[in-house]
Amino acid sequence: MEEMAEIEAAAGGGVAVATAEDWRRALAAVVPAVVVLRTTAPRAFDTEQAGASYATGFVVDKERGVILTNRHVVKPGPVVAEAMFVNREEIPVHPIYRDPVHDFGFFRYDPEAVKFLKYEEIPLAPEAACVGLEIRVVGNDSGEKVSILAGTLARLDREAPHYKKDGYNDFNTFYMQAASGTKGGSSGSPVVDCKGRAVALNAGSKSSSASAFFLPLERVVRALKVIQASWATFGSKPESVSIPRGTLQVTFLHKGFDETRRLGLQNETEQMVRQVSPVGETGMLVVDSVVPGGPAHKHLQPGDILVRANGEVMTQFLTLETLLDDSVDKVIELQIERGGAPSTVQLKVQDLHSITPNSFLEISGAVIHSLSYQQARNFCFKCGLVYVAEQGYMLSRASVPRHAIIKKFAGADIEKLDDFIVVLSKLSRGARVPLEYVSYSDRHRNKSVLVTINRHEWYAPPRIYTRDGVTGMWTSKPAIHSSSPMLSSPLHTDQSQIDQCSSVGETGLMDHNYQTGMEAVADGCVKMQTDEETLADGGDLSLEQKRRRVEEDTSMFEGNVLSDGVPDRNMDQEYASMDGTTEDMSHEIGAAVSNASLAEEVIEPALVMFEVHVPQSCMLDGVHSQHFFGTGVIVYHSENLGLAAVDRNTVAVFVSDVMLSFAAYPIEIPAEVVFLHPVHNFALVAYDPSALGAGASIVRAAKLLPEPALRRGDSVYLVGLSRSLQATSRKSIITNPSAAVNIGSADSPRYRAMNMEVIELDTDFGSTFSGILTDEQGRVQALWASFSTQLKYGCSSSEDHQFVRGIPIYAISQVLNKIITGGCNGPPLLINGVKRPMPLVRLLEAELYPTLLSKARSFGLPDTWVQALAKKDPVRRQVLRVKGCLAGSKAENLLEQGDMVLAINKEPITNFRDVEIACQELDKTTGHDGSLSMTIFRQGKEMDIVVGTDIRDGNGTTRMVNWCGCIIQDPHPAVRALGFLPEEGHGVYVARWCQGSPVHRYGLYALQWIVEVNGKPTPDLETFIQVAQGLEHSEFVRVRTVHLNGKPRVLTLKQDLHYWPTWELRFDPETAMWRRRTIKSLNSAIVE
Repeated sequence: MEEMAEIEAAAGGGVAVATAEDWRRALAAVVPAVVVLRTTAPRAFDTEQAGASYATGFVVDKERGVILTNRHVVKPGPVVAEAMFVNREEIPVHPIYRDPVHDFGFFRYDPEAVKFLKYEEIPLAPEAACVGLEIRVVGNDSGEKVSILAGTLARLDREAPHYKKDGYNDFNTFYMQAASGTKGGSSGSPVVDCKGRAVALNAGSKSSSASAFFLPLERVVRALKVIQASWATFGSKPESVSIPRGTLQVTFLHKGFDETRRLGLQNETEQMVRQVSPVGETGMLVVDSVVPGGPAHKHLQPGDILVRANGEVMTQFLTLETLLDDSVDKVIELQIERGGAPSTVQLKVQDLHSITPNSFLEISGAVIHSLSYQQARNFCFKCGLVYVAEQGYMLSRASVPRHAIIKKFAGADIEKLDDFIVVLSKLSRGARVPLEYVSYSDRHRNKSVLVTINRHEWYAPPRIYTRDGVTGMWTSKPAIHSSSPMLSSPLHTDQSQIDQCSSVGETGLMDHNYQTGMEAVADGCVKMQTDEETLADGGDLSLEQKRRRVEEDTSMFEGNVLSDGVPDRNMDQEYASMDGTTEDMSHEIGAAVSNASLAEEVIEPALVMFEVHVPQSCMLDGVHSQHFFGTGVIVYHSENLGLAAVDRNTVAVFVSDVMLSFAAYPIEIPAEVVFLHPVHNFALVAYDPSALGAGASIVRAAKLLPEPALRRGDSVYLVGLSRSLQATSRKSIITNPSAAVNIGSADSPRYRAMNMEVIELDTDFGSTFSGILTDEQGRVQALWASFSTQLKYGCSSSEDHQFVRGIPIYAISQVLNKIITGGCNGPPLLINGVKRPMPLVRLLEAELYPTLLSKARSFGLPDTWVQALAKKDPVRRQVLRVKGCLAGSKAENLLEQGDMVLAINKEPITNFRDVEIACQELDKTTGHDGSLSMTIFRQGKEMDIVVGTDIRDGNGTTRMVNWCGCIIQDPHPAVRALGFLPEEGHGVYVARWCQGSPVHRYGLYALQWIVEVNGKPTPDLETFIQVAQGLEHSEFVRVRTVHLNGKPRVLTLKQDLHYWPTWELRFDPETAMWRRRTIKSLNSAIVE
């Protein structure tokens, strides 16, 4: 409700005026019993998302160790929590009850664990609440340890506050209101009077009017008495507490008599109600909504006025709820008036706990469970349907949003969670099956998508978590039998399994309606602040749906040549999925080709559209998105092997799921990343030509033309794919064939092209259109590639952008020839069942940039070198300078920032290609140590030095460890390019962290190295794993870190092996599979 608080004067007094001494004594007794609750929700569940937060609670039973707080603090799902008393004693607490409807719940703790504090429980006195009562709200407001806010109760009959349309909301109760201005963190605070009694429970607030909302305590007192009656002392509780709760699945609102008369209430009825009701009664209960499929469905309707229940006049929420709680599984009689006509209905009261989910399925990061009463009421769906609380990777890849209701899976109707699990157990890895769902925002239409079962072991096998009412923990067990085909690990997935849904009508349509961002918490429970990164492994993470737009010119190299930015287009609209209608597609292609250039006709069969997904559980190497699109080109196609090339802003990391759609034939097949060039902005992926079926003879590889190199003024054809996978082309002119790329490091370091010269055109199709550059005969001369960058505004704000430029095809051609001819000296990789040696790349790991000779002369470069370099390259007339060396490289400490590279092996050097050739020449000879003899100019002096080179493969990062919810890896090149590695050891780099994990709770965020654990150095992953294996569950661990900025830090965190076991993911080149291995778990029951 958005009304202003109405403060009613307490006529006749009745409220004693408390003195300052009264409040001092009361607060002295209250404050020691108030605790700060630090809670972590390791999984999303029902109305809550995974995350860490802090709130308030207070002791209501010292002997049994019971703490009262809000439901949204106790959480409906898994929770790990600690309570900190005013003397800074911290103890673990466990949930024992959370009300299904009202905003209260209880934690339990061991009273013996509090050793140094004297405190007493706070008595509950709901009867003491009255308008005009002076109160104090004692709690953890805005993160403060103890905050005391004053106020006066202004209303006792406020409607329950509405927080959000798809989250938790209280109902069927009055709330109190006061202008105390509480904020986040004060949830669960006691609202006390001058006698130190709790008269209400703080629940939420409205910042726009500084109003606070308090929950009355009558139902809290009842629940506490049930707990106390079944639990003598701490440790003696034999079983979980069962607090009877009844429901009709109906939401009532208290409407004034003026409103009920307009709804048709008869005058005689109003007169009778006023006579038998307490003095001051102003209205009656009116039906606001009825949940479909509930006891009252088709019996009650919105607008019905409740007159009597079991023969008793009923105008208050409290009396109605008391009747329902005492009548579980019994029939009650309701007398109502509907539009002035009286009627009587008999309804069976349902057990509220029976429609409150206490288990969930976790699969591929998704959390799926039965639809709760809370969400069924929000969405107007039947309770018990299969509900997606968190979409994870597998479902988000298919564009299934949060809050979706699954209706069909693999052609089978899904009514309950067990139905979903049965179908899931029959599927194999890599299978693609249809899924139908409905969303509350578009409830009248089912949507069909394709779900791909993970082929790689990105995630643990599916598990069922069930709440243990005694311990408050959620225990897990395998969701499917070990003999299920999903748990098998085939080297290659059968195409028949992949195409299980090929005969399904609209299931080929992909609805790219991704959920983005974390919704604001509106219930007074404050989320802990994060810094650099956000990732949800069972939490929320932000999914980028489109590439950013370049709204201003981006500097490409030192000098005065700029790259013109072009506004981005929505990727979700730009690349729509095919509908599988072969006849229509053929007709459209034919029409397009009839008006196409020769180059377009020739190259079209070689064009492919990439759709790339990166699992949230393993977002390595600083990758900035989980979903990418881009156009690539087939560079090799034979009976047994197909290879396609694309830019690294489409295939950014090795750990990716790639799908290829072909322009020449309407089919979509999976592909695997086989090579990521460490410097040049391109990647190679392999596909199985046999998966194309009849299309294998239609698809063909492009003809590459690495020589002659493109020159200024040359005409080329820019060819790519449109939204309907049809070739689109235009003739363009080369304006600059050798523009040097100069991309700065992003806030979170990720791959960026360096030491590259790119091609610029006079006209193109915008910053999202990638493709290729060909000559008139359709021979490929360059890859028209997308580059990722980050534009920074001021000191703290930045935005991701992209631009497109041409990459000369020679670099791709060189790598391709080595793979095809087998002339590689790298480790073998299994590609389509055949082991092939992969190329290694020799690099001078220093970032260079060009400087015009005119400027170099000003820095003191001698005329003899100016003339020699100008003679070597009269077009560029530049010299290369050192911007920095990659930390840990052989060039580090030999080359310095600002050095001018004049010659290698006495041959003048003027461009990046010259350096590459010098490195490649080393591989053609033997008996060398991999060093280059370089002539440099440093601080006015010419010097000859010997600089070592490094050898890198094309795999990127192939190993990671997840510890306490953070993703740990070796520092990738973009991190090393910053020029810093900790002296203590640099092999344990935190790349990401997960919502709701211990590292979230204790603040071990990304962009730092873990150099010590409990005083033991961790210089590399192997050492770290050995240390982690010795750490036990619930053990506090002391961690020393070094940030990217060089700042050291020491923090402690509490390990949670129950919800966050330590595990490793590693790529196995022998099987071309990513394998997952558990390093340390709570017990053998959860070993994957």
